[in-house]
This record gives sequence, C-alpha cells and structure tokens, in this order.
Amino acid sequence: MTIWRGQQKLILASQSRARKMLLENAGLDVETLPADIDERAVQKKSGLSAPGEIASLLAREKALFISRQRPGRYVVGADQTLALGQRMFSKPAGRAQAAEQLGLLAGKVHELHSAVSVARDGKTLFADVSVARMSMRRLSEGEIDAYLDHAGTAVTTSVGAYQLEGLGVHLFERIEGDHFTILGLPLLSLLAFLRGERLLAV
Repeated sequence: MTIWRGQQKLILASQSRARKMLLENAGLDVETLPADIDERAVQKKSGLSAPGEIASLLAREKALFISRQRPGRYVVGADQTLALGQRMFSKPAGRAQAAEQLGLLAGKVHELHSAVSVARDGKTLFADVSVARMSMRRLSEGEIDAYLDHAGTAVTTSVGAYQLEGLGVHLFERIEGDHFTILGLPLLSLLAFLRGERLLAV
C-alpha cells in the first residue's frame, strides 16, 4: 500500500534496482527514468576531486536532467562513489577488473559516499550526502576467485564489485554507516524532505 500523496508518481532518475526497491519498500509510488548524462564528462568539467562532492554533483545533475523533461514532477537523483584513500573506483568492466579491485580493497578500509538530490522544474530543492566506512577482510586470490565464481556478472553492476545485500556481505569484517547509505541512497533524510513537502501520509 502506498503512502505517497503526490498527484503523480515520484521519478527516480536511476536504473538502480536497489534504490527503487528501497523507495517502494518505504511505501512510495515510484517510476524510473534513468538520466542519460556523461558522468565522467560532468565530473571532469567540474574539476572536483573529493568523493563526496563528486557524488553530490552527479546526483544533482541527474535529477535536474530529468526534471527539465518532466515539468511539475518531483525527481530523485542519486549517486555513489567509492574511495580508498585518494583513489576512486568505478564499476568494473569485467571479471578481471573486479578481481583487481577486490585485491586492492582486501584488508583495508574504504569509504562509500552516497548522495541524493531532489529537483522539480529544473531547480534543486534538496540535497544530502552520507558516508559509510567499509572494512573488508583479508582475502586470498582463491577466495576472490571463489567469490567471483558465485557472484557472477552481478559484480559489474556496482562500484567495488560487491552488493552487500547479497554475497558481498561475506567480504567484510566491520561496517560503520547505515544500510541505506551502503545501498546508495540516504533514505532517512530524503523521506524527511518529502514529508516536509506533504508528499507522504506518514
């Protein structure tokens, strides 16, 4: 049952199934319309290098891009970056790159910066970013290979080559941060904003 009180569905400017699931599980009426922007070009043009700032920029640009196409609609944009010290990671192109990334992350602490933005009629109404610190356990090459065998092509769909809600949970020994941040959407602050807009029944 939906608790969404908007006249039209909330638009999620993303093709992320995890983000859509989070919003639907929270009782929102959602449709997805991925933003067709060149993320790397936007990042390069901005000159930004801090992971949180990059995630915020991309979340904002995605929401604005779709909001200009859908007048009057509330549009949610989201993005997530993974940083190991000063090094940022992208989604691996295939198994070999996934294995390389996991080898670099194993035994270390990396950060996930998850950003969300809401736009309407080409204007940003809300933005937030949250951070989770992920302590990956030490992994042998054999353990990495076994994980990749079982996880399959799913490793190429998320930065860092893991989904914590799936087999990726086996890679970690400690996590600091909320579940929603790890899945790529600061949900609590987003819901608070939507509630302030009188778009939620609860």
